[in-house]
Amino acid sequence: MAVLERRGRFLTAERLFAREREPGFSPRRGVSSRVVVGSTRAAGGAAAREGDLVLVQGAGRGQAARVLRVLGRPDVARDVIEGLMLDRGLAREFSAEVENEAQAVAREPGAAGVARRDLRGLPTFTIDPVSARDFDDAISAERCADGATRVWVHIADVSAHVREGGALDREALRRATSVYVPGAVEPMLPHALSSGACSLMPGVDRLAVTAELEFEGAALRSSAFYRSRIRSDARLDYERVDRIFAGAESAQEPWRVPLEVARELARRLQEARERSGALVIDSEEPEFFFDEHGDVSAIVPRVQTESHRLIEHLMIAANEAVAGLLAARGVPCLYRVHERPDPERIERLVDQLASLDVSTPALPERMSSSQAADLVGEVSLRIERHVARTGRGREALSSLLLRSLKQAYYSPANLGHAGLHSASYCHFTSPIRRYPDLVCHRALLSAVGGGEHAPRASALAELGTWTSERERAAMMLERAADDVGRCFALERVLREGGRGQVFDGEITGLISAGAFVAFAPRGQRASAQGAAPSFEGMLSVRLLRAPGRAERDWWELNEQGTVLHGERSGATLRLGDAMAVRVERVEALRGRVDLAPAL
Repeated sequence: MAVLERRGRFLTAERLFAREREPGFSPRRGVSSRVVVGSTRAAGGAAAREGDLVLVQGAGRGQAARVLRVLGRPDVARDVIEGLMLDRGLAREFSAEVENEAQAVAREPGAAGVARRDLRGLPTFTIDPVSARDFDDAISAERCADGATRVWVHIADVSAHVREGGALDREALRRATSVYVPGAVEPMLPHALSSGACSLMPGVDRLAVTAELEFEGAALRSSAFYRSRIRSDARLDYERVDRIFAGAESAQEPWRVPLEVARELARRLQEARERSGALVIDSEEPEFFFDEHGDVSAIVPRVQTESHRLIEHLMIAANEAVAGLLAARGVPCLYRVHERPDPERIERLVDQLASLDVSTPALPERMSSSQAADLVGEVSLRIERHVARTGRGREALSSLLLRSLKQAYYSPANLGHAGLHSASYCHFTSPIRRYPDLVCHRALLSAVGGGEHAPRASALAELGTWTSERERAAMMLERAADDVGRCFALERVLREGGRGQVFDGEITGLISAGAFVAFAPRGQRASAQGAAPSFEGMLSVRLLRAPGRAERDWWELNEQGTVLHGERSGATLRLGDAMAVRVERVEALRGRVDLAPAL
């Protein structure tokens, strides 16, 4: 992706982002390179003009670059985000062969002769973001006569529509995951399935794979898995459910009691997981809104609430139950693996937190990886308590914690999930948007007589590597697109409030070159979800000043990477510290913001 510019006699294009595997790539900063453009006529006959946002094919030896596609204007957020997706290799459309197959199986799915349980009379509901278009999962729940709890986790039966080896399956495997960016999505499956035949919309019959789980307290007492036919009674969203939980809105029949039962079970599961030492991290996701011109009009932070945790804990329970059955029966599948952390990394984490006056647990003299995994959950709880007490540091401290852990991945080897303290874990609950979940559906149905073949064990190692790579690439793209969206929103704030305005910020990261600061307009009230929309920028160490001082200082980063010390002033700048800043420069096309201290 590049912008056409005139340089003397030549039209040139400066590459705004490098791809992930190119030298010099950084998901935060990107790199740029300039080439001379020869042909400006793109496919379809559209001619690019100076100032246009375009895709270019790089110049070869002795050759000029050429325009492949005209994307729009560099001052329109939607155009830039679309260009970023294309620049990172996303197709943005499906081939005619794949679309035709999707349309055909949407009308007549496979597995027609396989027995299904008719659960259409069972009160059922979904809970998703208000903006969601594809609904993977639905819930039913009831209290048993003996005091136990029965919950049905219904998951879209994507395997009935996507037949292994077909054009649709090959394309889903190639994509491996859906990619979600501000205002757009690159779906793993065509819309005829992802937001149509596979989506568990209310009031229509849908094919599902159901995990029927019985709990005594928080302990799983029994489980059953089968293909089913369901009909959702209500499409609930997180905000509405939170209003119901707060008593601001009434639940309706027939899903009132099932929602109440599911809430009680999720609470017990959460308490049990916290006692077991599972990680406790509350995340925040930005939701972007666009106006009719394609510009970002608002960003609303979505923080985790009780309604989110309800769905999270029930999905975790279903994933654990499926993985446990597959492990017990030796059926080949892809597990979601999160290996135990290295003891040295946890020792460093505790040292970092102690340097910031965060309470930390005592460490054994010689720590094993098992002990390190046990300690992580306790550390995460102490971070949550520290943030709740001080009102700051959530992003910075959570980042330290996550960087101390190993990255989760997909593997045919059942190595457990350290973050969840789960002996067996897989991804089963989102087959519309993740290919490993589809693999687990096929494995599960083969194990319970559901009419599918088990995955070939010999192919799973390579498949795990591929899907893990695609997941990481999607995450990097989503973060880059979020940065771009925030920059466009920030430019709007600067236009409306003046470029010299002061922002309230908090230090979220430190390196020897400076500080990363999350900031929001001064005096901005928290949103209804409990957080104000924020931006992030880089404050160069050359511009850093000691609090209350105008003169320049020399700053040195401590060994833990958590505190900058001013050699002249003796001042300290620590992760989580408040800092007032001004915006020096916004490069929206690269998702970059440079800051200066507000003196």
